[in-house]
Amino acid sequence: MPRRVARTVLRGRRRSNAPALPDNKLHWVRDVTMGEDASQIATGAGPRIMASIRNLAISLLRLAEHTNIAKALRHNARKPKRAIKLVLTS
Repeated sequence: MPRRVARTVLRGRRRSNAPALPDNKLHWVRDVTMGEDASQIATGAGPRIMASIRNLAISLLRLAEHTNIAKALRHNARKPKRAIKLVLTS
């Protein structure tokens, strides 16, 4: 049985008659920066839980005034204590 892969409509050029979504930035960060489309979690509540965790991480970084989420993820990944401090101060 072939594996199903979830794809979003945000890939490629946006059609001129398609409205710009206000949460387009969030979807882009989740899909491209965090690799959500490549996730192999596909059953039960797993995908919804992981999406919530990704949203939480993005929100915490934005509250800490990071504009480049990818750079902020790399910065905090180098020293996990920074991420813990970020959670405790938010």
